[in-house]
Amino acid sequence: MNSPVIVIGGGLAGCEAAWILAKKRICVELFEMRPKKMTPAHSTGMLAELVCSNSLKGTDPFTAHGLLKAEMEIMDSLVMKAALSARVPAGKALAVDRESFAAFITDAISSNPFITVNRSEIESVPQDTNCIIATGPLTSDALADDISNITGSGRMFFHDAIAPIIDADSIDMKKAFFGSRWSDDEGDYINCPFNEAQYNLFIDELIKADRVSLHTFEDTKYFEGCLPVEVIAERGSQSLRFGPMRPVGIKNPGTGKRPYAVVQLRKETLKGDAFNMVGFQTRLSYPEQDRVFRLIPGLADAVFLRYGSIHRNTFIDSPRMLEKDLSLRSHPNIIIAGQLTGVEGYMESACSGIIAGMSMAAKISGMEFIPPPPQTATGSLINYITDPAVINFQPMNINYGIIPSPDVPKKDKKSTIHEIALNNIFGWVKH
Repeated sequence: MNSPVIVIGGGLAGCEAAWILAKKRICVELFEMRPKKMTPAHSTGMLAELVCSNSLKGTDPFTAHGLLKAEMEIMDSLVMKAALSARVPAGKALAVDRESFAAFITDAISSNPFITVNRSEIESVPQDTNCIIATGPLTSDALADDISNITGSGRMFFHDAIAPIIDADSIDMKKAFFGSRWSDDEGDYINCPFNEAQYNLFIDELIKADRVSLHTFEDTKYFEGCLPVEVIAERGSQSLRFGPMRPVGIKNPGTGKRPYAVVQLRKETLKGDAFNMVGFQTRLSYPEQDRVFRLIPGLADAVFLRYGSIHRNTFIDSPRMLEKDLSLRSHPNIIIAGQLTGVEGYMESACSGIIAGMSMAAKISGMEFIPPPPQTATGSLINYITDPAVINFQPMNINYGIIPSPDVPKKDKKSTIHEIALNNIFGWVKH
């Protein structure tokens, strides 16, 4: 076709889709409304800006998250290239310098001769052309309403929260220390250790702290994988000690003992001049964050470069609306990608963008598109979001529970899943 493919949304999924199409010498017009119109969570106009954590989760190939990354590399993922280029130390996790990461992708997309970047908002779906919608969880109300209208199905949403970022120079290293779990080395994380009395005081103040106006978030639904820290605390006084504040595997070099609880801080930038509060996404009001989080040992004089916040994430009822090639059942020329489909997580979103790009390329060439087998991490995600048998659909991270389990001894299960998945992805890409 002479007209370019329209890709709406310059996040991870949209950029991956545009990248894949451009590799196949298919012209793309990528629409991104920022910086002309910002969202409640973004702060720049760069493509692929990360708005929540700077961690892309684990890299161990024998975990579901690591397997997905390995498959994405085989599929020539632009996001993986950017992540490895902008990586910051974070133990076994793949964490990135946000600015370097977004700059890498912005440059790659903007300099590609097959991609034109259009900085304007699309308020309605262009129904008469080939289009990929990858506007993410912060899809504008106008476009989200139009998607609902053309599909005849109401959109759904849940609420997501962001953790604060702290100026490294404001952390009291006389009370905090560097270290990683199960390691005697200095490690990549700053640890803020609690004794029992400090922990109990912190929990009490956290639970009673003021939050963002309740009327704004009536009937609030949270994604279980990213609960606000105060919501976890309300589930029991010890819940944080078995969650984000678990001290297992950490030894305080000052005492030689394991602390009662710990808050870990992870590098936000390659320079190490900013740190993210791991697992501390929150909906506390800004003044209360300033008050309560200063009770954390080592953070009494903390300078908050960004406070935590909460925003609404929009997604569609994909099992009822999408075909296996991610096209709308009601409009085969329109493909949906990213978190709008109900895949949850940075890499899951990016991976769906790769599949969307490949699917659209097949559609343009007149070929049938068959997604990767469900025995792969990629295929299992696509299968989950397009399976009509899935009832009460909710966003999902990649996990072993949605990948078919091979009939092998338990000790061999992960390595067998890994081997089967990579063999299948290699074969699928080659085919």
